[in-house]
Amino acid sequence: MKRWVSLLLVVTMLFSLTACGSSEDKDTGTGTASTTEKSKVEAPAENKTDKLVVWTFTDEIKGMIENYYLKAHPDLPYEVEIVVIPNDQYQSKLDPALASGKSAPDVFALEAAYVNKYVDSKFTADLASVGIDKNNVDTMQYVLDVATDSEGKLKGLSWQATPGAFFYRRSIAKEYLGTDDPAEVQAMVADFDKFYDTAKKIYDGSNGEVKAISSLGDLVQVFYAARENGWVVDNKFVIDPKVEELLDMGRQLESEGLTNQAEQWTENWFASMSGNDVFGYFLPTWGLHYVLKTNAVNAETGASTEGDWAMIQGPSPYFWGGTWVAMRDGSEMEQAAADLIRYLTLDEDFLTTWANDTGDFLSNGAVVSAIKDDFTEPFLGGQNHYAAFAEMAPEIDASILTGADKDIQDLFTEQLTAYSKGEKEKDAAIADFKTSVQNLFPNLEY
Repeated sequence: MKRWVSLLLVVTMLFSLTACGSSEDKDTGTGTASTTEKSKVEAPAENKTDKLVVWTFTDEIKGMIENYYLKAHPDLPYEVEIVVIPNDQYQSKLDPALASGKSAPDVFALEAAYVNKYVDSKFTADLASVGIDKNNVDTMQYVLDVATDSEGKLKGLSWQATPGAFFYRRSIAKEYLGTDDPAEVQAMVADFDKFYDTAKKIYDGSNGEVKAISSLGDLVQVFYAARENGWVVDNKFVIDPKVEELLDMGRQLESEGLTNQAEQWTENWFASMSGNDVFGYFLPTWGLHYVLKTNAVNAETGASTEGDWAMIQGPSPYFWGGTWVAMRDGSEMEQAAADLIRYLTLDEDFLTTWANDTGDFLSNGAVVSAIKDDFTEPFLGGQNHYAAFAEMAPEIDASILTGADKDIQDLFTEQLTAYSKGEKEKDAAIADFKTSVQNLFPNLEY
């Protein structure tokens, strides 16, 4: 047991040191990547075992492999073993496996919240070493940026892009704003000041019965994406002005009763998706299919809000979540790993089928351009969500992400909650935040 704890501690320290280092500026936008620093593209080595091991924190990849990849490749000369581990246990199991190399996966999934931690480590392989040239793929630039390390090496790929939007109730907009037209509503929430003014108008018009958002947490991702600087710049801890603006907005919204004060992902938060007390939700691409749609029916009345929603950008471009797949450096199944990654993230036939089957928004520019005009979403009153997401995606800038983001943001959320509820003053909240980050990451400059 002591050896296990020691190993885990060493791995955690190693990841923290590599993830919190400086990062180079990266181009943003969409289309094919361009960089002055190129990795040598090589052919993958032949497989040396008879089993490809894939680890994932989501059943989605399991379904993609079993229902698409294996059916398209029924005669593979090796077994594909898929291990699904709950996300709250995933890193604690993955870290020691990668460090020891024993029973380690050949291919593994990485979530946006911690993908940089692994990208900027020695455990993920440069995909150029297995024949994937980042300068010759039609993947949206921010998706490449997220999985490109500080030396310019591409360490992972994703089939999806996850631009964020603001989903609002058409009937509420019509009643309190005078219109449910997406273009007109967007103009009313085009920045954070206008969003507040609109929230106040809805609150006043409904005598306090309708709140702009269910949870203050809904705004967090939007503010984070609007920052100029990430949490760590050249190994120095930075609190961007947008972070303080988020504190101020949080205090204002909560003190004036403009949110439902529900905690994200709780029953109360979900309940308003089938009720009439919340104007809208900030959610990314996957939020439409896996959050709103699955909670649109009122459990008590059986009534549904389907068809009464619309989607707009909101105050600022942002993205939320996403899943990248990487190959373990040192894998003995290079060819198989490369084939799987290429299929899941670059194969245009598969991606087209996947998008049509699931509505998932893709990272592949060519496929998005080819299919975006053919979608209509009944849940959104007939709106073409795909075309709308295609307009939002080019505005995403992921260059400020670091491997320390999840840990730091968890600490900030504690202070945001305390300050917004009036439990402490702003100076105290910021001071406590700095102290908690310094305790967790003592090697950073402050």
